[in-house]
Amino acid sequence: MNTAIRLLVLLCGILFLITGLRWLLAPAGVAPEFGLTLGSGVGLSSQVGDMSAFFLTLGVCILMGLTRQRPVWFYSPMILLSLTAVGRIVAWLLHDAALAVNLIAPEVIVTLILLIAARRLPARV
Repeated sequence: MNTAIRLLVLLCGILFLITGLRWLLAPAGVAPEFGLTLGSGVGLSSQVGDMSAFFLTLGVCILMGLTRQRPVWFYSPMILLSLTAVGRIVAWLLHDAALAVNLIAPEVIVTLILLIAARRLPARV
């Protein structure tokens, strides 16, 4: 069971790193996956900087937790993903945004995977 959890966590970490690198190196290819149109000037800088930082931080923290066997590293990604899901729901409720279930579901699922990993995987002291 722990091996399956480790593999799921590893997959999540790698996918977040890849997404972050795509935001850095080829934002035009990844932006539409998030329903975004790339801006220009400072707007483009913000999109690339913020989105790459978000996904690279998720990936690095997840992989640090896995490789260092310190589940505390999973909590920052759990907070980021949970707040992102909450923000999407608030945008739908208050700002007439589309309800992005296709984006919210993975955020919730990965948060749950990380929560299970933080509780089940042995921590190195």
